[in-house]
This record gives sequence, structure tokens and C-alpha cells, in this order.
Amino acid sequence: MEVKIVSRECVKPSSPTPDHLRIYKLSLLDQFMMAVYSLRIMFYPMTPGGDLTDTEVISRRSQSLKQSLSKTLTRFYPLAGKIRDNLSIDCDDEGAYYVQARVDCSLSEYLKQPDISLMSKFLPGGCSWDDTGEGIHVAKVQETIFSCGGFVLAVYVSHKIVDGTALVAFLKSWSAIARESYDLTVYPSFDAPSFFIQNESYPKDSSLSAFISSFIRKGHPGIARFVFDASAIANLKARSKSSIVQTPSRVEAVSAFLTKCVLSVFKARVGIDRPTAVGHNVNMRRRATPQFPEFAIGNFPWATIFTTKETDIPDLVIKLREAISRIDGDFVRKLQGNEGWLNLNQIIKDKKAELSGPEFSDGFNHLEFSSWCNCGLYDLDFGYGKPIWATYAGPDKCEASVYNLIVLIDTRTDRGIEAWVCLDEEEIAIIEKDEELLSYASMNPSPLNTVLA
Repeated sequence: MEVKIVSRECVKPSSPTPDHLRIYKLSLLDQFMMAVYSLRIMFYPMTPGGDLTDTEVISRRSQSLKQSLSKTLTRFYPLAGKIRDNLSIDCDDEGAYYVQARVDCSLSEYLKQPDISLMSKFLPGGCSWDDTGEGIHVAKVQETIFSCGGFVLAVYVSHKIVDGTALVAFLKSWSAIARESYDLTVYPSFDAPSFFIQNESYPKDSSLSAFISSFIRKGHPGIARFVFDASAIANLKARSKSSIVQTPSRVEAVSAFLTKCVLSVFKARVGIDRPTAVGHNVNMRRRATPQFPEFAIGNFPWATIFTTKETDIPDLVIKLREAISRIDGDFVRKLQGNEGWLNLNQIIKDKKAELSGPEFSDGFNHLEFSSWCNCGLYDLDFGYGKPIWATYAGPDKCEASVYNLIVLIDTRTDRGIEAWVCLDEEEIAIIEKDEELLSYASMNPSPLNTVLA
């Protein structure tokens, strides 16, 4: 499959950013975050254009995407700028970097048996693993057109200013403006920096990149995609029940099951039963008192971590539920105000000390979960229909990548979950042969199967 770049340009906001908004100060949690890009990628079929030729439909669609993006950037104005440093964005209206490409196969041909190793060809590129990402575009988009007229839209926005929830809020507004459904658009809240106050004195050795440095390696991890349908998830939920957690969620059930599978892989690979630090991202917007709005722009996730050697699924669900419950209104409040940076630094110090205890003398494994479930990716209609596949794409072609990551995403139908598992190549080879896992999940099935189901 050959992807050919047709054009590169910057889509500027339709109205200039006022002078008093030219420098956007990041929040403490943005300062803490790495400069990697947050990604969403959606595949769309060709929509007949009535009396228009396919060429005319494709041309009008591309123009509509860029024009509506331009309008959306006036509301999400920092996304039209560049990273200035670890504390701010230069809202210079240079615009979102926009790439248009063409691929020499049809959409159905690719989706029939998707080669996930080729997904990076659909991405606008330019990942970074340093603290600041100084000088990079905040937002990048690649529109790749298949020979049939279908297309894939890949959107990158710097994690220095958005988390997954904020990125989806941006996409929902963009798609609503593209459909001219202006009543469904939102005006984002940029209040996070006034609650989570940045501080130049925050130590670099307590940044997120420093904390997870041992999990960032040169090269590229192996990737496997597993899809759990509604029936399999119902069985896992039943298997996950306990007297303490009587109604586990589908994300809890699938997470616990995959944790069990990966812990077995770690033991087989290392040869000893080392503890594993299991992290789950929690949206602090919903945990705060009062809650922050879903369209609050900035970073609000917190990776709650529990350590375990346990492979009993109900016990893993209990540990996960307990860990998440600790991220409450009091926890969020400690990160706010002028003392927030001191409390954040202490939290990181305490976690480092915990993971240096005697029970970790032989080292420990790490596994991180990120759930994109229930965020509405399949509702993103830019005026040409809803996506037939909204998914992850695996790590971009960077010099280094995060290993031991599992991303959970909704399937298009039946409340299923697809799990993207990023491990060492040898570990992927082991987990792909896990008979228990394969009894619950299909390995890299065609997304067209869920469309036709």
C-alpha cells in the first residue's frame, strides 16, 4: 500500500486571535505532561454526490473539512499556534498543519484485512518525547483519500494542551460546524490554568516523562489488536463479580482480564513472578467537586496506580475500583492553587518511594491502560456520514515509544471493545497465542464485520 502526499498547508483560523490572547499559559497539569500528540483516527466511506462526479464530491469534501476547521480554530484558538516552551503556547495563528494524501487501494480493500503495521502511513507525523516540544504545531491533520473516494482523517493535537476528552470536544465542534449544526457546537473553557497554577520551580525530575522514563525505549513496540464482542464482555463481567464489586463495568472487566493475560506473559518472559504496577487513566473532570465541564480544555487525566502479582480477575477488579476511588474531590483540590505544584511534586516523590520498597528489590513490571470508551467517536459526522471505524493507530515512527500500553476503544456496534496492546515484540508473540484470550477475543478482525453485523 503506497500513500502519496499530495499537499501540505497550514489552515489558519477564520478570525484573528486578539492580541491579549496571543500567549496562552499552560496549567500545572499541562506543564507536567509530555509533548507527545494525542491522536484520533476515523475511516469514512465514500458518500454518493447525486449529480456530482466523484471527483467533485472529493474536492468539495476536502474544502468543507478545511473551511470548517478554520472556523473551529477561532474557538479553540491555541490549537492554531505553536508550542513556545514548557509553560506556554504562542497563539500566532499560523494554523493547523494540514496534509492531504492519496492511497492506491480502496477503503474496503484495506479494511477487509487491516494491516495495523501500516497505520502510521495515515498519520501526519512529527511525534516528540521531550518535555516541551518547543516550536512544534499544536495541531496536525492528515486527510488520506482512498481510490474509491473513501477517506481516513487522522488528527493530532499536542498533549501539552489537550487530553483525550478535550480532543474529542474539539472534534465534536469541528464536525458540527462542518454540518452547519451550530447549535451543537461548544465554546470551550480555558479556565484550567487558573485552577491548576503552573510554576517555573516545578522540578524536571518530577515530570511525567521523568517518572515513566524507564518505560520509554528506543525502537518500536510490537502491537496486537483484540476485539471483544458484547457476548464475550457479558461473560467477562459475570466472571469479574464479587461481593465487593457486584456490577463491574465492561471496561473494568476487560481491563482485569487483559491484566491477567499480560501478567502471565511477563512471568513467562522474565522467569520470575515480579510485581506489576498497573496504571489506569482517570478523568479528573468528573472526580472534582464541583465537576469541571467536559469541554474544559487542558489535561485532566490522572494515572491511578496499584501494584499486584494477582491474576484472579475479581480481585483485580476490586484493586482497580479501589485505586480509582482514591482520585476524589480532595485529591483534585490538592493540585489546585498556589500550593498545587508542591503537592504534585510530593505525590510523585511518594509514588517513586513506594515503587522502591523492599518488595520491588527484583524490579517490577509496568502496564498502563487508557480507555477511550463512551466518548462518542462514532458520532463524528463531518457532513458525509459517520465513520465505519474509529480507532487507535499504534505509536508513530518515533525514535522511542512507550511500551506496555493498552488502549481500549468502543466498537461501532453492540457495545464491544477493541484493545490495542503494545508490548515488546517477544511478548506480543506470546500473547497472540494465549488460548484463553483468544477464546474471548478475535485477533485483528475486519472492522467491516461490525458494520455488516
